[in-house]
Amino acid sequence: MASDGAETTFGYSTASKRLSVYPGKPKPSLAPRSGYWLAPDLIAWDTTGHPAGTTYQLATAPDGGLAADGTGISGGTTIPLQYDPKGLPQALKATYPHLAKLGALRVPTARAAEARELVKGQSAIAALGPDGQLTDATGLQTAGVLDALYADMAKRATLGPVFHADRPTLSLWAPTAQSVSVELYDTPASTTARTVPLTLDRTTGVWSVRGEKSWKNLYYRYQVKVWTPATQKTVTNTVTDPYSLSLSANSTRSQIVDLADRATLPAGWDTSRSPKALPLEKQQIQEIHIRDFSSADTSLPTDRRGTYLAFADSRSLGMKHLKDLKAAGVTTIQLLPAFDFAGTAELRADQATPACDMDAMAPDSSEQQACVATTQARDAYNWGYNPFHFTVPEGAYATAPDGTDRIVQFRQMVKAIHDAGLNVVMDVVYNHTAAAGQDAASVLDKIVPGYYQRLDATGTVTRDSCCADTAPENAMMNKLVVDSVTTWAKHYRIDGFRFDLMGLDPKQTMLDVKSSLAKLTPGRDGINGKASLLYGEGWDYGIVANDARFAQATQKNMAGTGIGTFNDRLRDGARGGGVSDADPRRQGFASGLYTAPNGADVNGTPEQQKARLLHDMDLVKIGLTGNLARYTFTTSDGTRRTGAQIDYNGQPAGYTATPAEAVNYVEAHDNLALFDALAYKLAPDTTPANRARLQALALATSTLSQSPSMAQGGTDLLRSKSLDHNSYDSGDWFNSIQWDCRNGNGFGRGLPLAESNSAQWPLAGPLLADPELRPGCAETGATTAQFQQYLKIKQSTPLFSLGTAHAIQQRLTFPLSGTTGEKPGVITQHLDGHGLDTYKSVTVVYNATPNAQTQTVKNLAGTRQSLHPVQSGGSDPVVKQAAFDPATGTFTVPAHTVAVFIQK
Repeated sequence: MASDGAETTFGYSTASKRLSVYPGKPKPSLAPRSGYWLAPDLIAWDTTGHPAGTTYQLATAPDGGLAADGTGISGGTTIPLQYDPKGLPQALKATYPHLAKLGALRVPTARAAEARELVKGQSAIAALGPDGQLTDATGLQTAGVLDALYADMAKRATLGPVFHADRPTLSLWAPTAQSVSVELYDTPASTTARTVPLTLDRTTGVWSVRGEKSWKNLYYRYQVKVWTPATQKTVTNTVTDPYSLSLSANSTRSQIVDLADRATLPAGWDTSRSPKALPLEKQQIQEIHIRDFSSADTSLPTDRRGTYLAFADSRSLGMKHLKDLKAAGVTTIQLLPAFDFAGTAELRADQATPACDMDAMAPDSSEQQACVATTQARDAYNWGYNPFHFTVPEGAYATAPDGTDRIVQFRQMVKAIHDAGLNVVMDVVYNHTAAAGQDAASVLDKIVPGYYQRLDATGTVTRDSCCADTAPENAMMNKLVVDSVTTWAKHYRIDGFRFDLMGLDPKQTMLDVKSSLAKLTPGRDGINGKASLLYGEGWDYGIVANDARFAQATQKNMAGTGIGTFNDRLRDGARGGGVSDADPRRQGFASGLYTAPNGADVNGTPEQQKARLLHDMDLVKIGLTGNLARYTFTTSDGTRRTGAQIDYNGQPAGYTATPAEAVNYVEAHDNLALFDALAYKLAPDTTPANRARLQALALATSTLSQSPSMAQGGTDLLRSKSLDHNSYDSGDWFNSIQWDCRNGNGFGRGLPLAESNSAQWPLAGPLLADPELRPGCAETGATTAQFQQYLKIKQSTPLFSLGTAHAIQQRLTFPLSGTTGEKPGVITQHLDGHGLDTYKSVTVVYNATPNAQTQTVKNLAGTRQSLHPVQSGGSDPVVKQAAFDPATGTFTVPAHTVAVFIQK
């Protein structure tokens, strides 16, 4: 994706905090912005090292052109500043903890009253030594003062196109703009436009205009005259609306639409509703990429493949399979980003396809990936994690991307999923934008430069997310997130949201989202916002790590909020190693560590393998509880510990307050698919049937946990991406879900793209060439049958969804954990059902070893235990060999099997 080139062109390292200038040295550029204008009367700056007698000045220029010279800053208006030895006020230190140690410079009261005008241009500060010579200078970051000036009132404003009495009002927050007008176009292709000025509300910083009825469905762009650090001058940016609700193809123009207009509603929308709401801990989620879902489905017409409409087509193989999973217990479809994203041509005529006969190529050939790479930048494929407009459906998934067709077709998809009895969750990406600065794919930064994007200590846009980070810690970016999510819920009946890289954003933003959604009611809005599912990636890293700038929405911080975070602990314990390992052959509980070694040196000695396996088993156990921080049990080394006292790469393994706050999974869209990870990790002599069983066993650790569980679409069919661990732009060839087992599972479609995978080619090639690793219909059918049994057990047995930490502590135990009876590679879990379930107890034995195993639970001697009726009446002949000896309380479970026993 395009990067922000605003400050890098000036040659200053992002590690530099300020520019020191001494007599005889060249005049500095003021491009680095290491000072912070936080309130109309206060600027924060690192004044360390400035000698006694130093004086300070603020300089502003509406059109830029400021320059540092020997005695200060020229080219604009200068204002003397007063150094405040008390430092920043406590309230500002609390709001900006990363700036707490900076010096405080006071703006004279009379000039502070002019701040609304002063911030509209370039601003800088300078330090003058006792001799009056310039010793230090820098530009200013102004997000803080903009919030101080406008946020309280602007947060209440309604932005974007809004209709009253059939007349639209267009509103844009652009407090630093010198003027704003709107270009109106009759059609997406119109070459002429009417230009209408907008009027500024000085209290809110919002520019607005009330249009005529005839404006409905016209296309528009704003002209924003604004000073921008990317060019160091005032420019007039022609830009789409960040609050767009509809767009022309390729996002070139916004469209004035009313989402309540009946022309945007598909047939039956008024009567279609979401399924009955379930609490988060009962959710069984299938993650689906819209194009992957149907791009290989030859039962559909060509123009419907890879589109929203595939979900609403009765011929869709994917929907038929999802309905089978729904009947078994899947509750929710989680869609990869479906809002408007950059980098993909939306018109089919512009979308390139590989011209090679890839079916004829060898399974370990590099030719397929080379062919895909030739069209990679021009094809229709992308995961969508490069947001362009947050609140418009992506046009590439519509059969007609201009205008409201994409709205209607998106709603048709939602309706079809709801009518199938499934909820809809959207994967949303508010932590970054596709670009910043003056890039063609930049929107927010062209309207209020330096505000919506997160900046480092030099004023450079940070890229911890991969791309131009946003700054929801600033009030109006926070508002944009809340407003966008609420619009999706209210107008598209989205039942929940999965937040990408949620840990980069404030915890308060997620709480504000939850509060806004809770106001939506079924009677007024068609959706119960209080039941909205909220979860995301709570990883802690980047410039904001360890709450450096604010309390983040990280795993540990979300405990007690009811908002879930993905649980990497269970994932790594079950799969083995980490998803970013240089050597992907590190084994774990479900991949044969110690019990079926693969011979790779990375796994260490047998003693090391055993020790790591026992620890991985503890990670799985605490994952089965819902990753509870305070859950107490005997760990594999025989000590009594809480979940938080178990180590996970230097962090507490258990971190949740309730089981709903951990979203368990062993596979997601990114990193290796589970089948591909097991291809690397399992012992080479593992048969296809046993590979399939271990895939199902790994899925069981997530599915049968006390938490919500997510699985990537097609995982139960042994989905493979031909060992591609980062298929975000690898095209249909590597990503399509093969719903028909006769077409294979995606394995052996050539070496994965060199861009992300070439380092693994020496390991990948022999695996892809091995015909024994390619499953047939027998293996895919057996895996989905087992997965569906786990779903049915979870759905029909209340003991697997206890809901509270207290109930789990009282009822869930691991009776052999840490005892001499615990066997490496086998986990036994017991659930007490007295007074709660129709069963007195449920006992689950996870046998990940290549041999049948016995587990003796002495307290169960003399009781009657039998296989769960779902398994005893199911199609898996292996699990039916599981047995219980009441004389000794001993369970016997076949190799690579999860057996669920009940006591009536």
